[in-house]
Amino acid sequence: MTIFNVISLFGGLALFLYGMRLMGNGLKESSSGAMKTAMEKVTNNPIVGFFLGLVVTAVIQSSTATIVLTSGLVGAGVISLHQSLGVIIGANVGTTITGQIIRLLDLNSGGGASWVDLFKPSTLAPLAAIIGILMIMAVKTRHSNVIGQIAMGFGILFTGLLNMTAAVSPLSSSEAFAQMFVGLSDTPVLGFLTGTGVAFLIQSSSATIGILQALSTTGALTFSSVYAIIIGVNIGDCVTTAIVCSIGSKADAKRTGIVHIIFNICGSVLVILAIMILRSTGVLDALWDRTMTSGMIANVHTVFRLFSAIVLLPVCTQFEKLSRIIVKDDAKIGTSVEQELEMLDEKFFSSPALALSGASSAISTMARLASEGVLNAMDVLQSFDQRKIDVINENEDSIDLLADRVDNYLIKLSPHALMGYGNELLNYYIQCFSEFERIGDYAVNLTENAQELHEKGIELTDAARHELSVMHDALEEILGYAYRSFSAMDMSAARQIEPVEEVVDDLVATLRANHIRRVRDGKCTTIAGLSYLDILVNIERISDQCSNLGVYTLSQSDSSIMSSHHEYIHQLHQGVNEEYNQKYSASHEKYFGALKQTEQ
Repeated sequence: MTIFNVISLFGGLALFLYGMRLMGNGLKESSSGAMKTAMEKVTNNPIVGFFLGLVVTAVIQSSTATIVLTSGLVGAGVISLHQSLGVIIGANVGTTITGQIIRLLDLNSGGGASWVDLFKPSTLAPLAAIIGILMIMAVKTRHSNVIGQIAMGFGILFTGLLNMTAAVSPLSSSEAFAQMFVGLSDTPVLGFLTGTGVAFLIQSSSATIGILQALSTTGALTFSSVYAIIIGVNIGDCVTTAIVCSIGSKADAKRTGIVHIIFNICGSVLVILAIMILRSTGVLDALWDRTMTSGMIANVHTVFRLFSAIVLLPVCTQFEKLSRIIVKDDAKIGTSVEQELEMLDEKFFSSPALALSGASSAISTMARLASEGVLNAMDVLQSFDQRKIDVINENEDSIDLLADRVDNYLIKLSPHALMGYGNELLNYYIQCFSEFERIGDYAVNLTENAQELHEKGIELTDAARHELSVMHDALEEILGYAYRSFSAMDMSAARQIEPVEEVVDDLVATLRANHIRRVRDGKCTTIAGLSYLDILVNIERISDQCSNLGVYTLSQSDSSIMSSHHEYIHQLHQGVNEEYNQKYSASHEKYFGALKQTEQ
């Protein structure tokens, strides 16, 4: 084997690893929305979790990704550590699907019908690459890039595999190479360490098994020389995963990684014991020195992991107890937005849809706190209550904390965001969270107005109080629409915002004129008048932020709205939209009717 074969071997390995990552990323992007929904519905039944972990890992082609995402969900409180147990075990079985795909190498070794040639890697690789590049360059649909990415990844993976196979083909006649694997038969500990080390270095059990499958074409691999390597792969893979799960995580999230290690260690011990027993009884004699093919390696890998899962699944709760002994509980933080902050975990970047969902949850909480703050502040203007002001200020601290974390999170998520709709959603969230933050700021401004009036002993007139009561109801309506338009992506609610916003502007103009008249007539002091006018400014700005939120939401279904924001609003105000006209008229009659009743 020459230096050129070595270069070809490592070049093939590079293509194999890149193809696996490309295909896995595409599969995760196309399925992460459904994956999130499924993961959130995990029950306390470990068997259900097992099948969920198996299916998810088979789809996204990465047990590491599944377990890291599970760790993130545990840390965020979406699922419990107990619920994660079955998922972890299922993920260890699901990862063997990659080896079962690679076993198509065996088709190269024999003849057969011409249609079978279609499924040979030498045919599948270029065919998948052709389909992939056509989907990326020629087809322009929402999902074409993702489908093309999956197909290209599949083609590159098999191209790398074929390169590795061709590079190691000279080893089939090498006596030294054959003797090396004979040595592994005699020293299984060395094989175990080899499997552990390689899997740890390349951070993928599937890739390590793929390398073994490529080497199997030399004819030098026997069951006795590779079984220890396959067992070692399980340990090397789970150590990396546990390290990732532990970085900056809560106690339960760290325990997820510990459970993964405990399961794999126990599973490896079980498999070793089973092999020793079967070997001593002669059951494995026929298999022991048998030459391993790509398919046989895939089957051994699957059987080892499936056997471990079946035996250990009934006692998996003991792993949870042991992990709690190893990892102590965190000190209680007790913040009201702790769960939202935990969902902003960089572990979810491997599944951008899940990461965006966490950001959406945090922004929805900001929206709720900001809306509650505004309405409570309006109440405080009517009847001063320091306790309510303290709550508003505490909520504002939470809003600012969430805004800061969401801002940093979305910026870091940007390079990982999905092409197309996912990227549009990320930009939408960036636009929206700042609007809710400003609404929270205006709520605080209103409490400062209330405190100023209280400290100076100034009482608003009955007419002013009635006007603010009407304005309270209008703000409650428009804030409700703004909250629903974002949290549920409700287009109907988004369309209701602008008519009410225009009525609020009309109310502000009318109330400003009324108050100036009261000051002029001596019914209200100048100082009180200035505070009241400042209150109206804050109210008008709150409605303006709601208007922006409505436009941002509507632009998700019609991109032309965002590119001509002001023109869109102008056209609505010109009366060209009948739905807008009807809602504006109904809102105007409702609130100005209430205003007239208070004046009587």
